[in-house]
Amino acid sequence: MVARINTAAFQGVEAKPVDVQVHIASGLPAFTIVGLPNKAVSEAKERVRAALSALGLALPPKRITVNLSPADTIKEGSHFDLPIALGLLTAMDVLPTDEMRDFLALGELALDGTLTAVNGVLPAAIYANRENLGLICPASQGGESVWAGEDLPVLAAHSLMDLINHFKGVQLLTRPTAQLQDPQDAPLISVDLADIKGQESAKRALEIAAAGGHNLLMNGPPGSGKSLLARRLPTILPPLSPEEALEVSMIHSLAGSLPEGGLMRTRPFRDPHHSASQAALVGGGHQVRPGEVSLAHKGVLFLDELPEFQRPALEALRQPLESGEAVVARASAHVTFPAQFQLIAAMNPCRCGFLDDPAEACSRAPKCGEDYQNRLSGPLLDRIDLHVDVPMVPAVDLALPPPKETSADVFARVNQARAVQRQRFKDAGAAIALNAHADGQLLEKIVNLSPAAEALLNEAATRTRLSARGYHRIQRVARTIADLDHTLNIEKHHVAEALSYRRRPPGRQTIT
Repeated sequence: MVARINTAAFQGVEAKPVDVQVHIASGLPAFTIVGLPNKAVSEAKERVRAALSALGLALPPKRITVNLSPADTIKEGSHFDLPIALGLLTAMDVLPTDEMRDFLALGELALDGTLTAVNGVLPAAIYANRENLGLICPASQGGESVWAGEDLPVLAAHSLMDLINHFKGVQLLTRPTAQLQDPQDAPLISVDLADIKGQESAKRALEIAAAGGHNLLMNGPPGSGKSLLARRLPTILPPLSPEEALEVSMIHSLAGSLPEGGLMRTRPFRDPHHSASQAALVGGGHQVRPGEVSLAHKGVLFLDELPEFQRPALEALRQPLESGEAVVARASAHVTFPAQFQLIAAMNPCRCGFLDDPAEACSRAPKCGEDYQNRLSGPLLDRIDLHVDVPMVPAVDLALPPPKETSADVFARVNQARAVQRQRFKDAGAAIALNAHADGQLLEKIVNLSPAAEALLNEAATRTRLSARGYHRIQRVARTIADLDHTLNIEKHHVAEALSYRRRPPGRQTIT
């Protein structure tokens, strides 16, 4: 007899069905796993053998073959332990065959038979719900799996013995309770914009970036507050909507970074070190995993010391910034991860950081500044909507009382502007919610330029030789500024402010 257990493999954020087939036949004792298992899956037979022994069960002295179908797909991960063990127990007539067909199982087995958390429970649960299957998973991850559907049967067990007792009718495993991330556990919860003195122009740019989902680059000397400003951006962003929370939690479930087995509520904030590789940023590796751009999906990716990142890693950001997806190409398959993030970057004007200060600048100024900033390509900088200088704060300003405007005050304005955008795009039948994502005919529809604003924008495009991408990004930023001002039409001063945040390469004219 061949026992069959449903489980899943993962390609991007999608769960793909895998049929675990267990066959016990006469012959010399052997335990073989076939179907392109990787090292972790091949080692499952020793974990399964020890777990069954801990329960007082011994494998029969026969030839045991486990096939992971489809056989031409590489199987990766330790979550195949549980379905293999359940298949063996079914083939040994310990568990009922008919009931096991209605469940999808995944989980890692400890040597004593307890179930250990694995990556990808939430995507697997969503797939199981779509296929009208139940889910068997470790108890620590039951709180995330039940979000896949209200009617999804979930068996979240602490051990293999709990599952055996449940199917034998000796013990009842109840459906776990849905869990959410505690907002107090979110990082950066204790910081506030009121902590920062001065830098009013940078705070204004941060507010515009938050309101419209725009990318932002801050340029200034060391100690001017660039990192402090970036780390306070999450405090003025609205929480994730239910649909966004599920989408973001799926990615973090695959990466194994979902907090306490529950759904995320706050927008992710990722700040990788500048030594991060291209695979760490956009995804990849021997076993393809989501990178920082995907872990920052619907949130913020903060790149401090931007020119210090490897050039290939930075150039790999261009496609995700434009399409909202990170595509990892392999000879066998193309894996796509969602990557709709907001890029916030910070950099010094030169290697020493004091290019504009004659007393502190090095002897190579201004040549050192040109060489340092040339590490960033034009196409990458063209994808950043807001460029703002963050000068050193005078000592006299540091002695002043803290500003009265807090993150809560800015959050209220940002939330109101985002509500206007959501309603506008909903009325237009678009599937986006932020000005930064508008494009094509939709962008033309939402940009209502006054005659004076249109004249200023056309003059700027001509005199500064704006690219088509730059022209459209100025329109998006001006639309966000108008939304913050609660005006339907984009006026001349809205366009002027948007132009002031645009990067001006050397040799290009400014508008006076």
